[in-house]
Amino acid sequence: MRLKTTLAAGLMAGLLALGGAALAQKPQFINVLTGGQSGVYYPLGVSLAQIFAKAIPDARATAQVTKASAENLNLLQAGRGELAFSLGDAVADAWAGDADAGFKEPLKNLRGFSATYNNYIQIVASEDSGIKTLADLKGKRVSVGAAKSGTELNARAIFKAAGLTYKDLAKVEYLPFGESVELIKNRQLDATLQSAGLGVASIRDLASSVKIRVVAVPKEVVAKIGSPAYVATEIPADTYTGQTEAVPTVAIPNFLITQSKVPDELVYQMAKAMYGNLDTLYAAHNAAKAIKLQNALTGMPIPLHPGAERYFREAGVLK
Repeated sequence: MRLKTTLAAGLMAGLLALGGAALAQKPQFINVLTGGQSGVYYPLGVSLAQIFAKAIPDARATAQVTKASAENLNLLQAGRGELAFSLGDAVADAWAGDADAGFKEPLKNLRGFSATYNNYIQIVASEDSGIKTLADLKGKRVSVGAAKSGTELNARAIFKAAGLTYKDLAKVEYLPFGESVELIKNRQLDATLQSAGLGVASIRDLASSVKIRVVAVPKEVVAKIGSPAYVATEIPADTYTGQTEAVPTVAIPNFLITQSKVPDELVYQMAKAMYGNLDTLYAAHNAAKAIKLQNALTGMPIPLHPGAERYFREAGVLK
């Protein structure tokens, strides 16, 4: 009888151990929401997915092409992603529920993960268009990014500060970066406004094909925007072929955002994996070199996820 009891107990313990092992091996799905393939979010998102898949046990990580900031935040709110890139002003608008920015209600499931790099507003026109200043955009054909994307929200803010509206333009196109560039090459578009890291592939491609002019956003225009998320800066000389002088513009910080339903342990592992493999991320795009651990929480406009908070406390960023 005692032998049977011992065998039964041993069998039960074995089953429990197998069940625990099966539970431990349950896949960890990580969907990284990015942007268009010709922007900066996408290559960085692909790199992050590769880092997570390698560093986190049982992680199944993917990078999804999206319309960027606003769509990413709405997808996170709906639980259709674990991590997303977004511009800081879009994150603040989502948290507040700004309908004009594409958020019908406050997205209170959002949680902060990390600051990343600054986007630079890059208004680029073909030399043949005759566009030299913001005022010269009147009567021209301009692409402002996908509708309600972070780029398009930036375009609205800058045009308003410069005394322009979409009605002043001959034609407004709501297109991703790559498509905008192709239309300029084909003389179907005069200019494109792109909110991205310096050296974005789409503008490099355009500058290698036609003569371009990078249009300045003067400091006085930046001041009229009236938001702390918009900071006056410059696009350094020789960022693009033919751009021989520094050009005044505006920078907006980018963030990685997660959501409250992602387990604390998984977010902790994601933060640890990302900051433990910055060299891999830097190799994906030059803009990533601005990502530094000491700046991870700078300007974060929403509450931090507990998993990220745990990592940053361990790393000494949070006291």
